[in-house]
Amino acid sequence: QVQLVESGGGLVQPGGSLRLSCAASGTFRTIYRMGWYRQAPGKQRDVVATITSGGDTNYADSVKGRFTISRDNAKNTVYLQMNTLKPEDTAAYYCVADVATSRWNVDTYWGQGTQVTVSS
Repeated sequence: QVQLVESGGGLVQPGGSLRLSCAASGTFRTIYRMGWYRQAPGKQRDVVATITSGGDTNYADSVKGRFTISRDNAKNTVYLQMNTLKPEDTAAYYCVADVATSRWNVDTYWGQGTQVTVSS
């Protein structure tokens, strides 16, 4: 069983910054891709940023230049540094990880979500 626990969400004013963290725990062999998605009320869940175990990153166009994803493989943790936040960044943010639980099995796991609200 694998658990992803997020932290770092909250209320911030436009132009402010937040840092999200997501730590994986449980029994597994290795973690491949990790990333962040977000979902605003009434909208679909969309990818924000992803990072491979080797450090290759991808970002949604809407966050390029403002958000930075990183990971600490020794701690099985992924981070999302969010700068210059805008009201349209308001959403529930979900951590995701592709985890090898055995030599032949890779599953995708999701965190419970953390709310980010950007408002004055």
